Amino acid sequence: MLTRHLPYRWRRKIETGRHDRAIRAILNTPPIRPANDGLVLFSMIGTAVVLPYLVAVKSLWHQLQRGRVVLLDDGTLTASDKATLALHCGDPEIINIASVDTGNFPRGGTWERLLTILDRRTDEYWIQLDSDTVTVGPLPEVEQAIQTNRSYTLLGGPDAEVGALLLSEFTHRLYRDGLQDGHIQSRVESGMATMRADLGWRYIRGCSGFAGFAAGNAGRLLAGAFLAEMTRLVGPEDISIWGTEQITSSFVIANEMSPILLPSARYLNHWGTPWESDASFVHFVGTHRYDNDAYATESRKVIATLQNAA
Repeated sequence: MLTRHLPYRWRRKIETGRHDRAIRAILNTPPIRPANDGLVLFSMIGTAVVLPYLVAVKSLWHQLQRGRVVLLDDGTLTASDKATLALHCGDPEIINIASVDTGNFPRGGTWERLLTILDRRTDEYWIQLDSDTVTVGPLPEVEQAIQTNRSYTLLGGPDAEVGALLLSEFTHRLYRDGLQDGHIQSRVESGMATMRADLGWRYIRGCSGFAGFAAGNAGRLLAGAFLAEMTRLVGPEDISIWGTEQITSSFVIANEMSPILLPSARYLNHWGTPWESDASFVHFVGTHRYDNDAYATESRKVIATLQNAA
């Protein structure tokens, strides 16, 4: 297509508009019926992703059939957006991002999202759900995590299925050449062996696009201690780079009691290649989001399922 020759920013705007038109029928599906049953479906969204978000949250709720919705407004939701969300998500609680006290943590880069979860999961199980996701099948591992009050995480890939490792072991397994430059994730992960070994900290290479946080577990204290070590490692100027929140989310989950790792073959990040027919959950991440029209195709399948269920 001719659009592939356009600058990325222009191409993405065209692709986003095309995708929104393809999934607009999500507005014709039944609303979520929320319940105060100890489960929170939580997302940070803005006006640009309202339609994809409705696909994400309705497809998840369709499988779980439980929970209430809480939203973190990135500051761009309009009155019309909020009316649409009220209709389709059972009048959800909407938190303005400016109201989140980040304290000593960075502002931006989805840190407000993680801090809200850590502050408020005292007596409810919180699921962090990105708007660029589609639940395409049953979620037995997620349901088990909720029932047993164990945190879970989407994995960064098959190499993460080794589980939660001590920081030094993780670094020695995946970064045998020592400290790395470049992407913030590689910089932090390759330096974890230099962090405090006396605390027995562990790490999972996870993805915060779909993560479950058990009720009653650690608040900001553990995340703050890890932030201090990350700051020492990469410097105060780089601690707010996009990605440090995801690293911290994975770290927090790795240090919880018996976290569940979602099998990467069925709970996956889409990198432009086909997945198995028994997949449960797809995260349409990054530059491959609109490859092969897979995102729109799966969204339309879910929309049809929701309409038929009505």
